[in-house]
Amino acid sequence: MSEKYFPLERSALEKLAEKYPTPFYIYDEKAIIENVRRIKTAFSVFPSYKNYFAVKALPNPYVLKILAAEGFGADCSSYPELLLAEMAGMKGEELMFSSNETPASEYAAARKMGAVINLDDFSHIEFLEKSLINAGGMPELISMRYNPGPLKEGNAIIGRPEEAKYGFMREQILRGYSLLKEKGVKRFALHTMVASNELSIPYHIETARMLFELAVEIKEKTGVCLEFVNLGGGVGIPYEPEQTAVDYHTLAFGIQKTYNEIIKPSGLDPLGIRTEWGRTVTGPYGWLVTRAIHKKDIYRKYIAVDACMADLMRPGLYGAYHHITIPGRENEPLSEIYDVVGSLCENNDKFAVQRNLPEIDAASQGGSGDFVIFHDAGAHGRSMGFNYNGKLRCGELLLRADSHASQNGSVIQIRRPETVEDYFATLDIPGVEKFC
Repeated sequence: MSEKYFPLERSALEKLAEKYPTPFYIYDEKAIIENVRRIKTAFSVFPSYKNYFAVKALPNPYVLKILAAEGFGADCSSYPELLLAEMAGMKGEELMFSSNETPASEYAAARKMGAVINLDDFSHIEFLEKSLINAGGMPELISMRYNPGPLKEGNAIIGRPEEAKYGFMREQILRGYSLLKEKGVKRFALHTMVASNELSIPYHIETARMLFELAVEIKEKTGVCLEFVNLGGGVGIPYEPEQTAVDYHTLAFGIQKTYNEIIKPSGLDPLGIRTEWGRTVTGPYGWLVTRAIHKKDIYRKYIAVDACMADLMRPGLYGAYHHITIPGRENEPLSEIYDVVGSLCENNDKFAVQRNLPEIDAASQGGSGDFVIFHDAGAHGRSMGFNYNGKLRCGELLLRADSHASQNGSVIQIRRPETVEDYFATLDIPGVEKFC
């Protein structure tokens, strides 16, 4: 069972909302650091280990700087993500560039930054070589992404690997390493990503087995000895209270046992282990804080909050579950059944459907409504925001590590809310020189 907590009491939250009106995201620095250290301790059983944090999960340089200080790198999918990670202090091979359908300019930028380029298709080898003619030529180290197709089951979120647009087939991987050797590449890595938000430990151990066996086959058939394998992301978090979090030590022990069975006898030891976890690193330690502003009672009972799907897309897009708590009402009975909704002109703008919750007060006669907290929003929350309907995305706050000694501890703003001026900033409006 996962325990759902929120780091601030209602009184402290009321004071915070006076300075930073809802909606906003808030992240717990201390909890993130403690979680990172648990991951590193568990995986210290390997000759070398590094997590490349998936920047797409939480692309904020304040958070990236915290992770960089703990020795994490960054997995980047675009040039702006590379820049964000570099701003946070991650340099060279601390950056992994795992893009797909990549333009030549972004390959060249990644090469100049010294990032580990992780190729997504066999045809990209020639494309990369041409892209880098004026950017330093082929790098010394290249990784390739493996798609096992029907040899590996995906899961409900990411789908079946054979239907995914990502990666090399097995025979292409083998030809790819031989071709890269011909082109002067000297160091090699292997990567895969076959699941998303998967809580099954055996599933992840079997993914490691698949890559270890492929690493041995690559050595036997091409003579390439891999420097590291990247097990990808995909480790899930317990969004629902009845789910259990992945135990890092159990997972690392299972992977180590498979490593000893396959890698050590093959002569590939020491082989580095890499991951690109994002969700499990920050997900449970971020919350979307909103207020109830309207109450509607028609065929169903509705609670409308001051955020919408533009702030948290996952429930509307995937039907994803995010636990909801109402500060100050934690001990009250779940006496009501609500749809919790936002203001977007889309009927799937629903954070929760027919959810059992305590009775919630909405804003009335100038007063403030109850806070409505969406848990486990520290990954793929604010980063997936958009501006449909002209909605302005909310800001982000960081509860500093020194704050836990006091409920009135320090909170800083690490991204301001968008403004109307931001929304119009990229528009060329006929007859208007400048908006506002």
